[in-house]
Amino acid sequence: MKKILRILAVTLGMNFMMVFVFLGQVFAEDLKNNQIPELYIKAINPGYTVEEKNNVGEMIEIARKKSDEPILLAGATVGYTNSSGNSTILFEFPENSWMTGESILLRLASSPMSELANVNYTKTLAFKAGVNLSIDGEVVDEVCWTSKDGCYAEFKSSNPTTLVRNLETGGFEHMLEYEFKYDAEAYRVEKDEEKEIVSQCKGLIFSEILSYYENSQSEQFIELHNTLAEQILLDGCKVRYKNKTYDLTGVVRAEEYYKYLPTFSLTKNPTNVGVLEIIDTDGTVVNKLNYPNGQRKGASYALIGYDDSGAELWRTTYAPTPGEANNYQEFKTCEEGKVINEATGNCVKITSVAEKICLEGQYLNILTGRCKKYEETAEKTCKEGYYLNPETGRCRKVQENNGAEYKLVTENYERESSFVALYLIIAAIIVGLGYLVYEFRREILKFWRKVFRRFR
Repeated sequence: MKKILRILAVTLGMNFMMVFVFLGQVFAEDLKNNQIPELYIKAINPGYTVEEKNNVGEMIEIARKKSDEPILLAGATVGYTNSSGNSTILFEFPENSWMTGESILLRLASSPMSELANVNYTKTLAFKAGVNLSIDGEVVDEVCWTSKDGCYAEFKSSNPTTLVRNLETGGFEHMLEYEFKYDAEAYRVEKDEEKEIVSQCKGLIFSEILSYYENSQSEQFIELHNTLAEQILLDGCKVRYKNKTYDLTGVVRAEEYYKYLPTFSLTKNPTNVGVLEIIDTDGTVVNKLNYPNGQRKGASYALIGYDDSGAELWRTTYAPTPGEANNYQEFKTCEEGKVINEATGNCVKITSVAEKICLEGQYLNILTGRCKKYEETAEKTCKEGYYLNPETGRCRKVQENNGAEYKLVTENYERESSFVALYLIIAAIIVGLGYLVYEFRREILKFWRKVFRRFR
């Protein structure tokens, strides 16, 4: 009887434990589900510099628990809070926008991978910041990475990671490797014929820029060109420079040019490439301009045409044409009495050489007004960055025209080698004589004594 009671007790205990474990699993699952909202932030990457490209990998991934039916995103916003506590809206989902897949991907518009995104935003994520997801003004999910106040560890450029949600715990973890999911069909915006806003800025391109002013910053300008056969309304279009955007206003007529006087200061001659972008009303990048180091005073950087492959040809021109079709002028215009030295790009004074004609085999030196004989330079070529001096037949380094004062700087060479040799010979003779006098001093002394006695 006792054995039977013991068996029954053990059996009931085991059943009780199984029920307890089952209820614990259900409770844990419910807890996990409560920690993660229906629409939640799945992953964050602030973007890193890789092979001199900025913001590589920057993205925000938004996911949902159930994917059987589309979710209306109207009223949903993605907010951003920097390390100073200042908040802004990164992206506001428009009316009639729907999430139709498991997740949607948001990327920085200027990221090298921006095309792999359902939507783009324009503000760069910092290594210390926070992001929240709100619906109708109520925060439904958020995450921060400042290493304090309950936030996760900050990102580090030396150790690129992605902050990814752990679906088991509901928390986030820094992961070295993470594969995001990009589905072009996971997001759609239904057209509303009455409220549809047609893209206003497409067809607008940069065509000229003057950054290296001569006297005042007010000389700086950015020229835009409307490549379409219809006018473009600029209201809503923006120019982005150094991660800040500036509103455009006005109208650019069909196939016309527009002179924009920036409210910000362009770097006159950037050490690194200066980047300008035209941002459309939907946040997409319409056109991008990289203006390089080597800008020159009083000269603009202009689009002068296209090559056979259709690539843009940009050149420095000394004939700026703000608001008009571009004109290419390779060298600056010299004042009266001076002429351009094509080897240096400088203006130099010209000697009167009117009607002077040189013999065959000679050329006219514009600096001296004299005829000089060509040196034998047949088949001689110079390497890149050097030019052949017809007077000497030697290769000389080309002086870069850097837009300074355009003064011709002559190089003076003093022939000191013959003088140095003469001084060395005289010094050797003096040293030799001194040595002889010292070596034969007794004999010389006796000799002078004899001479002295003879003449006494």
